[in-house]
Amino acid sequence: MRARRPGHLATAGVAALAAAAAVAGCSSSSTTSSSSTTTPASAATSSAPSSNTSASAAPAASTGAATGKTLQIAYLSFAVANSYDAPMLAAAQAAASAGNAKLTVFDANNDPKAQFAQLQNAIGAGKYDGIIVQPIFGTGLTDLVKQAIDKGIKVVNIDQVLGPDLTTVQPQVAGLSANIAFVPTDMGTKLGQLTVQACASANLNPCKVGYLYDIKASSLDVAINKAFGTATASSPVKVVAEGEDFFTPAGGLKAVQNMLTAHPDINVIVGSDQGIEGAVQALDAAKKTGKVLLVGYGGSGAGLNGVKDGSWFGTVMQDPASEGQIGVESLIKAIRDNTVTGGLDPLSKLPDQGIVTKANVDNFTAEWPG
Repeated sequence: MRARRPGHLATAGVAALAAAAAVAGCSSSSTTSSSSTTTPASAATSSAPSSNTSASAAPAASTGAATGKTLQIAYLSFAVANSYDAPMLAAAQAAASAGNAKLTVFDANNDPKAQFAQLQNAIGAGKYDGIIVQPIFGTGLTDLVKQAIDKGIKVVNIDQVLGPDLTTVQPQVAGLSANIAFVPTDMGTKLGQLTVQACASANLNPCKVGYLYDIKASSLDVAINKAFGTATASSPVKVVAEGEDFFTPAGGLKAVQNMLTAHPDINVIVGSDQGIEGAVQALDAAKKTGKVLLVGYGGSGAGLNGVKDGSWFGTVMQDPASEGQIGVESLIKAIRDNTVTGGLDPLSKLPDQGIVTKANVDNFTAEWPG
């Protein structure tokens, strides 16, 4: 998901945005599009993991000098109430407080057209020193981001790719101060590698896989799936069923129930952590718990706990809170000192490339509950 659109959204642009409501990261929300100048209660609640998960709310924000005037920052969230987004926002708020900055939060509630309008409003307000964008549909935002930069507003992108190339973390908009995001093709490759490991662990050949998209038409899912296919191409992995979970356990439950009906001999189910949470329920109802291997991506508290207790084979890490913290810190440096951070993937320094199995799960800490 990236960004590109002129100052006024043409009819064709509206259609494109509506068709590409590719929800970022991991998605579900019940809030309406709005803005606020304080951390929304829903975000504060969602970011605090329950005592039975291994998720931590957020990394501690740095204690860099909070010098100069109080900065005004617009923060464009894809969905404030989302369990993946909430810790990102909480960490961003903490970093802003430490850096003498105030966030105004714009909640797009998973609506790319609303997010486009919110970015227009933030640019036109004339009061923001900087803008954080967390794209739903990144290529629908790039022209507006260019407009903001041309007006002297510093912009930092977080989480999703801002541009058409989903194979790189390097900035794709000239003048962008930082791009703090994960790389979708890397995620797909790791997911494929982990699936191959799961199949090998049970000596499955062929290894019959059910693949859960989140939103099949989204550019994010297309990129992840393509890389997954490349990583599994010369292995026993055979995708025999597909479904969509819409980044929700309820969606995963329904999709996996359909898979089990059509393919009762399925060996492995692969998808985002929320989808796999639904798969756990479906397998339990079908009395197949322990008979089907589960491979997720997200590195959530639910995912890490599942790997620890053996109910999941593995998951691939995502660190939303780190993205929020580093993104705001980078923006503050850009505003105060004109520092350009460039492209940075917080996952790149994780042990074992962020691929989690029972053998190494204790080396990881979840940044969101799942």
